[in-house]
Amino acid sequence: MNFLTSRQQDILAFIESRIMAHGVAPTLREISEHFGFSSTASAQKHVNLLVRKGFLERDKHQKRGLTVVEEVSVTPAVTLDLVGVVAAGSPIENFGEREEVTVPPDMVGQGDHFVLQVQGLSMIDDGIHDGDRIVVKQAVEARTGETVVALIDGEEATLKRFYPEPDGNIRLQGANPEILPIVMPASRVVIQGILVGLLRKY
Repeated sequence: MNFLTSRQQDILAFIESRIMAHGVAPTLREISEHFGFSSTASAQKHVNLLVRKGFLERDKHQKRGLTVVEEVSVTPAVTLDLVGVVAAGSPIENFGEREEVTVPPDMVGQGDHFVLQVQGLSMIDDGIHDGDRIVVKQAVEARTGETVVALIDGEEATLKRFYPEPDGNIRLQGANPEILPIVMPASRVVIQGILVGLLRKY
């Protein structure tokens, strides 16, 4: 599924308007100046992304050989709040200053969602690395084995797999054999949400 950030949509619209007005695409320098980029490298990055996503085609035989692919449908991106840091190791205090993060629309279903940045390595065997950002669906209940953001004692948040125990305790289990599980009474654990997506910068 193709989607564009608001900036990518603006750049695509600018390129299309310049082609319609002048018959040729704008240069990287013109794109940079129009959007206030500090260098043409930023414009080049956005153009390359638009080509890779199929919204632009490049003619290597022409200096300004960019054309807009009309038949590609744009799926609007979804913007969520990055609300803080969650530990994938020892629990730490959660929620700081908010910023907005663009996520693929197919990662978000019904209900409210938010983004957290992962700190720690206890979920490494599930492919969740230190510094990754996760998309979380707000929820107060979870099924056994689901990966949840759990609030402990009303103060600390952690990312773990959720396992109710027969004795009434909750086991919050990581995905790293070197990290011990957290086991405590259910009254001390409040589920904040369920993991539904992973974002990683390469």
